[in-house]
Amino acid sequence: MNNNKTFDTRRVALIAVMAAVLCVLSPLSVPLSAGVPLSLATLAVMLAGAVLGPVDGALATLTFLLLGMVGVPVFSGWQAGIGVLFGKTGGYLLGYLPLAFCSGLFREKRALSVLGMALGTVLLYAFGTAWFLILTHASLQLALTACILPFLPGDAVKIFAVCLLAPILRNALERLDTKQKTA
Repeated sequence: MNNNKTFDTRRVALIAVMAAVLCVLSPLSVPLSAGVPLSLATLAVMLAGAVLGPVDGALATLTFLLLGMVGVPVFSGWQAGIGVLFGKTGGYLLGYLPLAFCSGLFREKRALSVLGMALGTVLLYAFGTAWFLILTHASLQLALTACILPFLPGDAVKIFAVCLLAPILRNALERLDTKQKTA
């Protein structure tokens, strides 16, 4: 992966592609009774960080968030608009940024990669649960039941999947870079 932090064409294209992956996967969701849906967005956010690194993964996630805020229906259930950020799931949406960043921190070492994604997931839960509590004035027990417990098994599976997929994608990108440099 390019360590140069200038915005070259390749870097911008990779950020855009990962933002597009987020835009495709995020709307796919299953609504739950408390209003916080199960979604594939966290998979895409972790993948963005794990493939692109902490900064570019967060930039891809920010691009996705900005697209949703200006009205492109990319949030869960094909929602859009800045109002979604002020709804029950707004804390989760903002929590995607530290999730992407943490997912990219230790991406070169598989065991530490799990740690980074787990840390990012804890931060995601903290943002999401805190915002849910502020909006709903629910008890902490209800918030934990609505905002964390249903997501633990799926997020564990997502972390495992990203640990398998990210090295494959990074290697493919590196091979492509090598091929282009020798051509």
